[in-house]
Amino acid sequence: MPNTESLNVAVVGTGYVGLGTAVMLAYLGHQVTGIDIDERKIEMLRRGELPIYEPGLADLLHASESRLTWTSDYAAAIPEADVIIVCVGTPPLPDGHPNLRYIAEAARSVAQNLNGKFQVIVNKSTVPVGTGDWVTRILEDNAPDYHANRYAVVSNPEFLREGTALHDSLYPDRIVLGSASQEGIERLRQLYRRLLEQDFTPPEGVPRPAGLARPQFVTTSLNSAEMIKYAANAFLALKISFANEIAGLCERVDADIEEVVHGIGHDQRIGHRFLVAGAGWGGSCFAKDTAALISTGAEYDYEMPILQAAVDVNRHQRQLVVSKLQRHLHRLQGKRVAVLGLAFKPNTDDLRDAPAHDCIARLMELGAQVVVHDPVAMEQARREWTHLSYQEASSAYDAVRGADAVILMTEWQDYHDLDWEQAVASMRRRLVIDTRNVLRQLPSDTVLEQIGRRRVQETHALPILPVPVSSVHV
Repeated sequence: MPNTESLNVAVVGTGYVGLGTAVMLAYLGHQVTGIDIDERKIEMLRRGELPIYEPGLADLLHASESRLTWTSDYAAAIPEADVIIVCVGTPPLPDGHPNLRYIAEAARSVAQNLNGKFQVIVNKSTVPVGTGDWVTRILEDNAPDYHANRYAVVSNPEFLREGTALHDSLYPDRIVLGSASQEGIERLRQLYRRLLEQDFTPPEGVPRPAGLARPQFVTTSLNSAEMIKYAANAFLALKISFANEIAGLCERVDADIEEVVHGIGHDQRIGHRFLVAGAGWGGSCFAKDTAALISTGAEYDYEMPILQAAVDVNRHQRQLVVSKLQRHLHRLQGKRVAVLGLAFKPNTDDLRDAPAHDCIARLMELGAQVVVHDPVAMEQARREWTHLSYQEASSAYDAVRGADAVILMTEWQDYHDLDWEQAVASMRRRLVIDTRNVLRQLPSDTVLEQIGRRRVQETHALPILPVPVSSVHV
């Protein structure tokens, strides 16, 4: 791959965004150094191992390893970098404001190692409006020999979906850059030229979509770029919550949410994407970003009732899952419930704000015996969900064996392809709560509950079937 326009790039933070950004830029021909203060992550990456799960990322990492370096030392990467991309976390504080501690620490460490040449500091973390100006002040206060025209701060929000992050990185809808520095904008145009021109060879397994249009190159002020990220995620959260609210009414008037969203999604002003009913949104972005916008509004005495309603609907959806279970089983004390899927969405091991967490916690409160399975995220759950009490099953079949009910929380393809005839035959009661509306046909003696859909299958009673519970292996 030609590298005549190769830049030296430093990426601060090797989480979901930083790691994908570093590997993608190296694949495009740039020399990239990833920085993280977590020595465990750095050692894993040096061995060619990934600290996260993302389909296709391991292959791209190995294909680009000659242009990748990993370090915990800012001094080893920052001085020679042409572009420094900050991708650290901004987790929510109890009041909904994002915690900017890691941004401040990264900015100070970057500033102290700038070498005096023109360098562009890019903020790719999701931050409140005004953070770019604050980072500029941190550079002024901490950079040796600071000069206003020597360093440029650019906001470059990411719009990646976990599970399809490589596709979204290589074939973006738009690249948004916010800065007062035209020189900074032009350097970022150079950094992303191959994405804008789409003249790179697609990696195996991530083909270029047929008829792909070139990404839009959007330049704005710092503040507008920061607002674009929040507004985009808030709007997507609104679409999901809207679908869930309509789904609740569909259940009461004997309509079907799948038919409804199919019909309205063909309206080009609305579209089908994210117009999906289910257990509600989760992950690292939607809850955090809607809370941040609401709290920012409060700072200016500006109410945001539409966003607050989206949050309230989402909270209700998580309660609805267990309510559906209680409708059939009534008292859950001692009942065995299988939960299939822990990650907040398929093709990732990310558990942040996962609906499955709240479901398991509520089942625990009600005295149920919970057995879980996830194709990828169980090891992560062992580390992050130590406050929850459940049993692990080595397979989905082991999880459902002897169960009084199954709750499908994550729409992994593995569960769609499950031999449900075999699975429900081993259950004590044949009740399936499909919170993602992905199952279409189960054995005729099974009760299938979905979100906003007419009952596909139902019997008048749930028979208790003899099952050799002793054969369950968890």
